Amino acid sequence: MKILSPLSIVAVTPLLAAWALAQEPEKKPPVAPSARQVFAETEDRMSGARAGLMRDARAHLAERYDLEDRRAPGTTMSAGKPVQAGVRVRLGDGLTWEQLGAMTPDEIRARGAWPLGFMPLAHPNHPEGGMLFPQFHIDEVKRQTDRDLQRFDLDFDIPDRFLPEFPPPIFLTTRPDLGDVSQGKLLTTENFNEIMSGLLNPKQLDGLRLLLTPFPQQQFNATEDRRSARPSLGVACLDCHANGSSNAATHLVGDIRPQEFRHRIDTPALRGVNVQRLFGSQRALKSVEDFTEFEQRAAYFDGDPIAATKKGVNPHDRGTQVHFMSEMQSLFDFPPAPKLGIDGMLDRAKATEAEMRGQSVFFGKGKCSSCHPAPYYTDNTMHDLQTGRFFEPRMLRGHMAVMDGKIKTFPLRGIKDTPPYLHDGRLLTLEDTVEFFSLVAGAQLTEAEKADLVVFLRAL
Repeated sequence: MKILSPLSIVAVTPLLAAWALAQEPEKKPPVAPSARQVFAETEDRMSGARAGLMRDARAHLAERYDLEDRRAPGTTMSAGKPVQAGVRVRLGDGLTWEQLGAMTPDEIRARGAWPLGFMPLAHPNHPEGGMLFPQFHIDEVKRQTDRDLQRFDLDFDIPDRFLPEFPPPIFLTTRPDLGDVSQGKLLTTENFNEIMSGLLNPKQLDGLRLLLTPFPQQQFNATEDRRSARPSLGVACLDCHANGSSNAATHLVGDIRPQEFRHRIDTPALRGVNVQRLFGSQRALKSVEDFTEFEQRAAYFDGDPIAATKKGVNPHDRGTQVHFMSEMQSLFDFPPAPKLGIDGMLDRAKATEAEMRGQSVFFGKGKCSSCHPAPYYTDNTMHDLQTGRFFEPRMLRGHMAVMDGKIKTFPLRGIKDTPPYLHDGRLLTLEDTVEFFSLVAGAQLTEAEKADLVVFLRAL
C-alpha cells in the first residue's frame, strides 16, 4: 500500500475542503426588508392595537370627567351649536368644591386631593404623539378634496360635544358689517375662491390659498415613515385652525424632550391674531410672520430638520408667501359680542344682572383681569400658574404630569366658541375653567359668584 507523504497530504487537504464546501447548500446573505415591507408591518401592528389604545384613552377621560350631554339653556356658540354646561371634572375623596377651595395648596397636595381632571392631559397615545384630527373634520376634507387625514393608528379622543362648532363662522376685521362670511361651509382648496373672492384682495386671497394648501408633515407625507394608509400630500394650516378658528385638533409640542414631558396642544383659534404678540408652544416667536415660517420649517416635523428634509419640507418665501399668509391670518376676527361697549366692558343697558355681577367678580375678587384685561382680555404675556403646588408629579398614560411652567395668556373674546380650555384642553367647560382658576388664584369664590362669572364669560 502506498503511503502518502506529509507533503502530499498538505496538497490534497485544500482539495478535500473545497469539495466538502461544494456539497453544502449555497448560503445567501440575509436580505433586509424593503421600506414598503417595514411600513406594511408597522401599519398592521399599529392598526391592530388601535381599538385597545382608544378604549383605554376614553376610559381615562371617563375617569377624569362627567361626559354626559348637558347643555346650557338658551346658550349657543356663534353658529348655533349648544354649549355644554356644568363642572365636568370629577372630585375624589368625597370632597365638595367648597371644601377643596378652603384648603391650602399644601393641604391639597398632601391629601392627593387635586382632581384628576385638573392634571395635565396626555395625548391619546403619548409615546407616539403626532397630529390628530376630529372625525368630523377628516370626513369633510375627504368629501370635498379626497384628501385623507385619517390615521391608521389612532382616533380623536374627546367627544364632539365638547369641541368647537363645525364648520366655524368666519368674521373679517375688514368687513365687520357682513358678519359670518363662511356661507356655512368649511374652506378648502375646492371652494375658497368661490366663497372669498370679492371679499379679499389678490394678495390676501393667495395667502388664504397657501393656508389651505397641504404640505408634508411628520405623520402625513409621501414617505413610508407616516401614519396614513395612503401616501399623503400633507397637512394645511387651516386643517387645525379650521376657517381661521379651531377644531381642537391635537398634537405634542415640538420643543420639549424627553417624550414623556412633552405637552399636549389644544389648537388655539386664529381669531384676533392681529392683537396678539406671542406665538409658538413656548411663545418664543414674536410675530405671526415668524410663526407662519416656523410651522413649515420645524413644528410640522417635531423640531427635527433631518426628518423635515426627508419628508419634504416646503419652506416659503418670507417676502411674499409668508407675508401673504400672515396678512390673511390677521383678518380673522373675534365673533361679535353685542353686549360689549367700545371699551370691551358690558353695556349696562344690554347686560343682565347676572352678567354685571360676573363682570364685577372678573375684575375684582376673581383676579381674572390681572392677566386678562379688557378690551381683548389678554395681557399679551405669559404667566406661571405654579400648578406644581397642588400635586406630586406622576406618570399618566405615558405622560409625566408635572407643573405647567409659563403659559400664554390667550384672549377670552369669543371664548364660548372654542372649548376645550387651557393649553392642553384639560378643561372641558367654562365651569371647569372657573373652578380651576379659583383654586389656582386662591380666590375662594362662592357658588353664586362662580355661576355669575361663567355667565359673564359667555357674553364676551
